[in-house]
Amino acid sequence: MTDEQSNGNAAAAVAKEASADGETQSSQRTESAARLARPLIRLAKASGLATSFIDQLGTYTEISDEALIAVLKALNVDASTPQAVTQSIENLEASERAQLLPPTIVGVVGKQTRVELNCASDADVNVSITLEDGSAFTDFTVLPSFNSDRPVLTLGDDLPMGYHTLTATVVTPDDAAATPTAAVPGIRTGTATIINAPERIPVPEAVQERHRWGWMAQMYSVRSHESWGIGDYGDLQRMLADAARKTGADFMLINPIHAGAPIPPLEPSPYLPESRRFLNVTYIRPQDIPEYATLSAETRAKVDALHDSVAYRNEESTPMDINAAWEAKRPALRLIFDAGRSAEREQQFEAFKAAAGPDLDSFATWCLCFEVWGAPWGENRWFFEKTIDDPAVRELVAAHYDLFEFNRWLQWIAAEQVTAAQQTATESGMALGLMQDMAVGVHGLGADAWANPERFATGGVTVGCPPDFYNQQGQDWGQPPFNPRYLEATGYRVYREMVHSMYEHAGAVRIDHMLGLFRLWWIPQGLGARNGAYVMYNHEAMLGVLAIEATRAGGMVVGEDLGTVPDYVRQILAERGVLGTDVEWFSRENDSPNAGDPYKGPEEYRKQALASVTTHDLPPTAGYLTFEHVKLREQLHLLSEPVEEFAASALAERTAMMNRLVESGYISQSVADDVPAHIQEIVEAMHAMLTDTPSLLLQAALVDGVGETRSQNQPGTSSEYSNWRVPLADEDGHVVLSNEVFDLPRVQSLAAVMRGERQ
Repeated sequence: MTDEQSNGNAAAAVAKEASADGETQSSQRTESAARLARPLIRLAKASGLATSFIDQLGTYTEISDEALIAVLKALNVDASTPQAVTQSIENLEASERAQLLPPTIVGVVGKQTRVELNCASDADVNVSITLEDGSAFTDFTVLPSFNSDRPVLTLGDDLPMGYHTLTATVVTPDDAAATPTAAVPGIRTGTATIINAPERIPVPEAVQERHRWGWMAQMYSVRSHESWGIGDYGDLQRMLADAARKTGADFMLINPIHAGAPIPPLEPSPYLPESRRFLNVTYIRPQDIPEYATLSAETRAKVDALHDSVAYRNEESTPMDINAAWEAKRPALRLIFDAGRSAEREQQFEAFKAAAGPDLDSFATWCLCFEVWGAPWGENRWFFEKTIDDPAVRELVAAHYDLFEFNRWLQWIAAEQVTAAQQTATESGMALGLMQDMAVGVHGLGADAWANPERFATGGVTVGCPPDFYNQQGQDWGQPPFNPRYLEATGYRVYREMVHSMYEHAGAVRIDHMLGLFRLWWIPQGLGARNGAYVMYNHEAMLGVLAIEATRAGGMVVGEDLGTVPDYVRQILAERGVLGTDVEWFSRENDSPNAGDPYKGPEEYRKQALASVTTHDLPPTAGYLTFEHVKLREQLHLLSEPVEEFAASALAERTAMMNRLVESGYISQSVADDVPAHIQEIVEAMHAMLTDTPSLLLQAALVDGVGETRSQNQPGTSSEYSNWRVPLADEDGHVVLSNEVFDLPRVQSLAAVMRGERQ
């Protein structure tokens, strides 16, 4: 019997309890008392699942029993039969009774933190708190609670910002009877991580002065003659400097630069990385490595020849061949690695490895297995058959230690080059500099999932989103979700390290699918994206991590909060100092989903937001105005309705936007009546509207600056379209290089608009 059949039969058995549900889903907005009383629903809620939700269209939806059972299984909670549900409830209650204190405690800097201990009020309690720097914190009290028979630990309001460790030991005769398996009868010990964070992420002083603006660029798409067929960290450094000095930009948002596969075939999507903890090494520029300058003439000639073998592609406007670029660059990097380093540089490398810790070794081991044993899919079963502690894996590392070390070295070089880019940005006058983009998750067969499977949910569940008016079938992103129980039990260490590593070389971080900090749509294998369930996460803990790391870096956090996002989520984000995302093409009055409905005026945008005209999932504005998305979706057979209907809705949407621009005085009616003849004027008018919003940060897409019309990404496709491989080109299809892009008159004109210098 397959898992799908098993879950289906189990769902049928448990569903017999649902017959008492009275109201229909179409008429109600909350779950009925009868549904809430069902054991399966009680177990699901106690396990952190939402058993109903309101979708983007305002429709009340209840999660199916089938989905609940499958998602509970992924959390190692058995709900396969009514008897199993009862037993799981009992197990959960027993676990809660045995827990002395929660494993993660979130506090607020400058405020007292209270923690109720799960023991008798007259118990002998011993508490110690070790601060992040290793010193002891002694400003706390343990007193009986006025509202219960349990003692309350109160931490003083002078607890510093950071990640601290709380240890509590309780001695009581009652506990000996309750916990006969304790190592020492009558003694219970609990340990917790305290995440003590600022209540609100402070707005940097430069952003407090006035709103700041920046560019959005797909970094890989912008190349120079020194590139290897795709844009690299050298191009990024040049673009940041030029964007600051030539256009006055204060930041640049780029595509995610998380780590990918070590050898081809490479995954083109930057939103499906192999690891979010480490960097994409395919973007390294070999010529910028210090050791390149000291190579022997013979070795340098070999490196240069490898560059020349792909450099001609930098002038091509056709989709980039990312595999060919890496097949030339990787051996060049190996030549530089093999040439050795000075004693000082070797010491720096050793320091990097020590700071990165065991996760770097795990990642390098996965890379080694990938290269020697092959990609971990198809007939190569090592991903499933061997763990990182397998003797065969240890033997492989010993036999190929030079390759293991090479992969660690690549991470060091990538980190150096991204750090140099951020340093150049700030030295050139940018208020924030580099804005990194954090993907939602990782590849299910990637390094993170293999080396540390305990961090992720089991049972083949993946992350996505339920149906909305952007995708009527819902979306399955194919990524395994973090296990919220693991995060909680470990004080969110893996999330802390990931966020910290991003702020090491960034002034701001954009969080893709910000709702994922509150809840994620888990999709059980075989059920389809429509039939998933929301699993709740401790958003206070993860927002606390973001607040600590952003505050330490003097940076900002931007949350992508488009789509099905409850109002309370946006309110909490705003209270915590996290900026939301406002996109002109989506910003209709009353958040209407209907194409053709009126658009908001600029005064209605949020102050606590990053405002832009478009996103990377839409065609550039010039293409959107000329209906490139209609043509492309028809060509790729992506429409679920007649093309005439989709074209009519696109025209209604454009007409509504022109009406807004005319009404607000950004264009004349004659311009609105002849869009194809006034593309640049309309694009600049839409950006001019941004400058009249109260939003703290404003963003212009580089593709809009040069007049590009081609989409970088067409959602719902993989091999059907050249996603994430389209090089930057102007309105005539000519490639635009990184060293010339900010000198183009059209880019300069849009920059003047963003600076508020429009005529």
